[in-house]
Amino acid sequence: MKVYRFLTGPDDASFCHRVTAALNQGWELHGSPSLSFNAQTGQMNCGQAVVKTVHGKDYDPDMKLGEQ
Repeated sequence: MKVYRFLTGPDDASFCHRVTAALNQGWELHGSPSLSFNAQTGQMNCGQAVVKTVHGKDYDPDMKLGEQ
């Protein structure tokens, strides 16, 4: 099965660490990162899609995608 996640967070080192952790767990980048500005908080937010092929499992909507 192929699994998709969209990681989001503030534009800071913690977001980069989350993406790096996902890459080291076998996830692959999917598409370009995105940035958005929250005018109410004055904060930039990042997003990055990642995908992973998991062999020997079937998709279940109740599964925790980050644990695959």
